[in-house]
Amino acid sequence: MPVPFESLIPFAIISGMFLVTGTGIQYAQNKRNEGKTVRYSVDDWDHKMMQRDKQLTGTLRGQVDAPVASEEFKVNSSWKVYESLRNDFA
Repeated sequence: MPVPFESLIPFAIISGMFLVTGTGIQYAQNKRNEGKTVRYSVDDWDHKMMQRDKQLTGTLRGQVDAPVASEEFKVNSSWKVYESLRNDFA
């Protein structure tokens, strides 16, 4: 029973495209998360910690182990931008 070689070429093309797209998605996720695994089930606490990490390091996935925050941490919050809006409505 011979193998129909005509069907192997489209099968190889389709398999190659699955390989290319899967590798591309994995590369994009790896670059977006700075080489760390993807976060699932991110809740409110995780969002707050990600915002804190962004203020401390400049990236959402960066973390520091310094016991004292840098001086920029005091003034780089977006909360101060909306202070005048909070006073108008309070």
